[in-house]
Amino acid sequence: MTREPGAGREIAVEAPAKLNLYLHVTGKRADGYHLLDSLIAFADVGDTVSVAPAGGLRLTVTGPFAADVPPGPDNLVLKAAHRLADAAEIVAGAAIALVKRLPVASGIGGGSADAAAALKALARLWSLRLADDRMQALALGLGADVPVCLAGKTSFIGGIGEKIEPAPALPPAALVLVNPRRPLATPAVFKARTAPFGGAGRFAETPADAAALARLLRGRRNDLASAAESLEPAIGRVLDLLEAQPGALLARMSGSGATCFGLFQHGAAARRAAAAIQAAEPGWWVKAGRFVSGAGGPAL
Repeated sequence: MTREPGAGREIAVEAPAKLNLYLHVTGKRADGYHLLDSLIAFADVGDTVSVAPAGGLRLTVTGPFAADVPPGPDNLVLKAAHRLADAAEIVAGAAIALVKRLPVASGIGGGSADAAAALKALARLWSLRLADDRMQALALGLGADVPVCLAGKTSFIGGIGEKIEPAPALPPAALVLVNPRRPLATPAVFKARTAPFGGAGRFAETPADAAALARLLRGRRNDLASAAESLEPAIGRVLDLLEAQPGALLARMSGSGATCFGLFQHGAAARRAAAAIQAAEPGWWVKAGRFVSGAGGPAL
C-alpha cells in the first residue's frame, strides 16, 4: 500500500450500468458456482457514489430506487467501505452518499457497480493505493461482478467473473435499457436454467459500427434468458417491444435479467424508441443512452 497527497476532499464517482452483451454459461465448479464467458460493456446510465471526510462510516441513499436498497450490513457499499478500511489498516471514516438511479436486482450490476465506485472513491479520499491483486481480491469477495466494474473497461470475463481480459474496442452506438420493474434474484435464475453448457464466444474483430457489432452478437446469446423468462414472462414483452422499434439492430437480456437492452446505430432512433416503449408501458423503467469506455475514473 502507498499513500498519495490530496486526502480530505469530497469525491464523486459514477457507477454505470453493466451490460452483458453476450453471456455463455460454460460449466459449473464443485462448489456450485457457474463458469461464465461474457462480453461486458458499460452504459452512460447509472448511480453515483460520493464520499466525504467523517468520523466512522455511514451511508445515506437517495434517488428513485433508494427504497429498494438493503440497509445495514447487507449493503454492498458499506461492505466495500469496511473491507477496504480493514485491508488498508486505517481508522479514517467517511460519509458515503449513494444516488440510486438503477433498479435493484435487475441484471445490470447496480450493486456491484456501486461497490466498485465506493472502493475507487474511498481509496482517493483516504489517499490509498493497494496493489492491483489485493484490490481485485477484495472486489471479488464482494461479488462476482465487482472486479469487472472496478476495472471499468469493456472486457471479456471468465471463471466466475474474476478472469478479466481486454476486449476489442466497441464502436459508437446508442442503447435503450428497459426493465419491467420486476426484480429477479440471480441464484433463482441459475437454478431454473436447464440447458447444456456452451462454449466461449470471444472474438478478435473490432466491429466498424453498431451494425457490425450487432452481427457479431447475433452469433452469440444470453444463456440465462430462457430461465429468466420462465420466472418473469414480462421479459418476453420487453424483448418484443425493443425488437419492434425502428432502427433496432439487436435486443437482448443483460445478466440474469430482467433488464434488456436494444442496440441502435443513432441516438435519435434510440430516444424515439425509448419514448415509444415508455408510452406503451408507463410503469416500466426505460432509459436511452450509449456505451462508455470507463466506469467513473481510472481503475485502481
